[in-house]
Amino acid sequence: MADAVSRTPDHPVLPLFVERWSPRAFSGEPIPDAVLFSLFEAARWAPSAYNSQPWRFIYARAGTPEWQPLFDLLVPFNQGWGAKASALVLVLSKSTFSPAPGKEQESGTHAFDTGAAWANLALQAHALGWFAHAASGFDHDKARATYTLPADVHPIAVVLIGRQGDPASLPEALQARETPSPRKPLGDLVAEGRYPV
Repeated sequence: MADAVSRTPDHPVLPLFVERWSPRAFSGEPIPDAVLFSLFEAARWAPSAYNSQPWRFIYARAGTPEWQPLFDLLVPFNQGWGAKASALVLVLSKSTFSPAPGKEQESGTHAFDTGAAWANLALQAHALGWFAHAASGFDHDKARATYTLPADVHPIAVVLIGRQGDPASLPEALQARETPSPRKPLGDLVAEGRYPV
C-alpha cells in the first residue's frame, strides 16, 4: 500500500495535509454509520459567506437500493475503479442564499464554500483511516434529473469513500498511478503583489 513517505512539505504543516490522498483501490468493506456521519459532521462545520452553508449531500452505501442510481451517474472510467467503494456522496452547491429573512440573492462564493466542506470531509475521512476520492467525471444533467434538483442547486462532484484496497484490483493502467501525487512548488502558486507565474 502506498504511503506519504515521498511527500515532504516545504514549510511546516499538520501531517494530515500531506498524508491525505485519493486512492482508487478500495476494499469494499461496509462503512459504519458512525464513520459516515462523522464525515458529514466535519463538512457541516466548514466556513461559508454569511454562514449560508450552501453544501448539500446525497449519499448511498454499497449494497443498498440507493447505490445504483448514484453509481450510474459516474462516467465509465470512474465506474471501473469505483465499484468497490463503500459509499458514494453527490456533492451539491446551492447558489442562492438569504442574507436576511425574505431576501434571496445569488451567492458568488457558493462553490468556494462547498469546496471547504469537501476538504473537511476528506480530512476527517483520513483521520479515521478511510479515504475519500472526489470525482468530477459524472453526468451533471442526469444527476439533476435523477434527484429532481432545484434550479439553484448545482452538482459539483461525486465522492467515493472507502478503506484502501489492493492496487492489484485496479485495471493495469491505473496500478502505477496508485500513489500519493506530488504538488506544484509553492512559488508557482503564491506571489506577493503580483499574479504567480
